[in-house]
Amino acid sequence: MPSFQVYLKCEQDIETTKDDVFLKDVGTIWCSDKDIRARLSALKIHHFRKEDPKRCVMDSVSLIQLMEENCPGIQVQLIGEPDVLIERVEPDMHKNFSHLLRCIFVCLISFFGTAFTIMAYHNDIGINEVFSEIYRLLMGREADGLNPLEISYSVGLAAGIILFFNHIGGRRITKDPTPIEVAMRMYEQDVNTTLIETASRKGWEQ
Repeated sequence: MPSFQVYLKCEQDIETTKDDVFLKDVGTIWCSDKDIRARLSALKIHHFRKEDPKRCVMDSVSLIQLMEENCPGIQVQLIGEPDVLIERVEPDMHKNFSHLLRCIFVCLISFFGTAFTIMAYHNDIGINEVFSEIYRLLMGREADGLNPLEISYSVGLAAGIILFFNHIGGRRITKDPTPIEVAMRMYEQDVNTTLIETASRKGWEQ
């Protein structure tokens, strides 16, 4: 059999709802020979049993070994992640009522917690006294009730929050990722890296 170059680009983490995990599920495979590409794509690399943990880490060396055993003579070039974190999830885990309640609870905590933080900060620095003093210096008289500085500051604060989080309701202002999306992606990468390093240190890789 002539030698064929095979390129494997693995993802760092994947989620699956099935017990059987195939090579095509963890990354992208490319080879000029369509038969080899199809055979490798259908190669089963892991099976989740009921008593097994819901996570497993696949070592790229093991994947390459399985590929070469299935298709002798190929040369595998790894261009993706060196290790893959595979997580078995339930198909309806994101659709049940308890998940909706948890989302609502987190949203309420975030909203009222942020509002309380802003009010506590303004109270600590005495923002009302600052606005009253600025108004007195500019207008030459004491402010009578709500003054334009407080109104413009409130409008500017709301506009700044909207622009910072890059969302108005469910619509995105620009195509750039929001700060929350960036922070969540960095957190996800840190968690995946920690799980992979822990599995490697304890010899749980497959």
